[in-house]
Amino acid sequence: MKTILTATALCIIASISGAETSETAVLKKRTAEFRKDVVQVAGNVYTATGYSVQPVSMIVGDDGLVIVDTGLDTISAQGVLAEFRKITALPIKAIILTHGHGDHTGGLPVFAAEGSPDIWARGNFGDEGHAFESAGLTINRKRGARQGGFLLPPEKRINNGVAQAYYPKRGGAVFGADKSVQPNKHLTEARKTIEYAGIKIDLVSLNGETKDALYVWYPEQRVLFSGDNFYKSWPNLYPIRGSAYRDVQAWADSVDQMLQENPDKLVPGHTRPILEKKLVTEMLTNYRDAIRFVFKKTIEGMNQGMTPDELVDYVKLPRKYSKKDSLKEYYGNVEWAVRSIFAGTLGWFDGNPTTLFSLPVKGESERMAALAGGQDKLELVACQALEKQDFQWAAQLCDHLISLDPKTAAPKLMKAVALEGLAENLLTATGRNYYLTCAQELRKEAGPESKAMMPAKTDEKSEANKKAALDFFQLIMGDRDYEAARQYVGEYEQHDPRIGDGYNALVEALETLPPWKDRPQTKIDFKNVAADGNLVYFQTHKEIKALDDGSPARRIVVHVFRFNDDGKIDEHWTVAHSVKLKDCVNKHPLF
Repeated sequence: MKTILTATALCIIASISGAETSETAVLKKRTAEFRKDVVQVAGNVYTATGYSVQPVSMIVGDDGLVIVDTGLDTISAQGVLAEFRKITALPIKAIILTHGHGDHTGGLPVFAAEGSPDIWARGNFGDEGHAFESAGLTINRKRGARQGGFLLPPEKRINNGVAQAYYPKRGGAVFGADKSVQPNKHLTEARKTIEYAGIKIDLVSLNGETKDALYVWYPEQRVLFSGDNFYKSWPNLYPIRGSAYRDVQAWADSVDQMLQENPDKLVPGHTRPILEKKLVTEMLTNYRDAIRFVFKKTIEGMNQGMTPDELVDYVKLPRKYSKKDSLKEYYGNVEWAVRSIFAGTLGWFDGNPTTLFSLPVKGESERMAALAGGQDKLELVACQALEKQDFQWAAQLCDHLISLDPKTAAPKLMKAVALEGLAENLLTATGRNYYLTCAQELRKEAGPESKAMMPAKTDEKSEANKKAALDFFQLIMGDRDYEAARQYVGEYEQHDPRIGDGYNALVEALETLPPWKDRPQTKIDFKNVAADGNLVYFQTHKEIKALDDGSPARRIVVHVFRFNDDGKIDEHWTVAHSVKLKDCVNKHPLF
């Protein structure tokens, strides 16, 4: 690819605005949901929030405790247990795990060490992890780390949508169950009542986020512990780390089943407890109905022959749901749910015969390049997409460029910027994390030498070019020091019709042509200096006498310089204008 196009691409990369988007602002505000706290949900029910990525709850009985979920790791569990011990010193009689994900089970060794408690879980506990293992899949861990943002530096993470940003030692493996301690009691029935320390609770089998899910119903205080089949966000009906189909209808039915308990208080699988009965009913009802709407609307479109790409434009969450904070796409995303429903109910084939046997990736990229007029032109189109902040199109074009030339750094850097732009404009934290992690990986693949190819940030570049333009102009026009000025010049294409192209032609004109040849050395008084990346603008003002009648007049000259990526002047424009003061109708002619 031509160097000039690569330089253009890198220049545009540096010109992208870093202004905070509305999505970023909303996600930052969301962080207040995850503050550290121990909430007294009911008389003898306490929930610790903000210590881990999910709430850990304690029910206090006559002579012992029941713990519901244990948090993500032993460190956070120790912090929670220390807080609980400020409330009671009673022994732990039972631990209930709402499902097998590691963010709910990782603290189990800490709580299990408090005596010899029974540990309850579904009979198919860890079902999702077992499916990965039996298939020999490991990529889910890498994708899980991307989704969780575990490989990103803290400054690139805001939160995870339903939890604060957290760095588990197990990385992407955290989504699987911790096997160091295992349940010894298994729920195999649809519903079972158990009793510990005078606490009677019902365990109810569910299907939804996982097939090994259950919820806990504590009728005495009318408290419902939902597990991950409810939290304050649009549900993660499909996780981009990968999973088997999450039965969307079953998920909605499980929320309906929880609603039928008529709870007064609700402890979600993530986010803070809900303590007002009216709000509990409203949130569960909207959650159930919104999921059912998306499922039915997707099936409706599928029956009309729509493909997944068409369905994501067809299925939109009605405003009565989307405006509610508890259904915003903080963690899950409606588009991902639509695609998952299609694949989970009908399979991978979208119905379009063209996609039965697609072109190889490189073969399609070669044809795209030919269509654009060559690989260089394809890169230019990608550059233009970045300049317009059309990040999705830029990323897709960069995929073709990378396919054609996988060892070249520039397309990887361009795609990295496109992904970073997509991240800034996405509310869904898991998607943001995935974009940013992949961008980080692309920058690493491009190699350390690629950093030298990257121009400075826009504001830094603008300031550097501005200073260079003023220094150059002072040297050549004010000091008449042509040798010193030469260091600032590149190709120097000239748009003044009196002067030829190139630096030597400029010097010759200044030495031989009026009005420059006899001009004395002077200090230039620059006015209204501005810079925008590679372009620098300024004015010079002068009080003169009109040539025809000698009356007072003013002259203004606007200079525009274009710098290349090496910080040298490649192009120069001048626009001059003079006016007699006696002809002016205002008190501030020209300047």
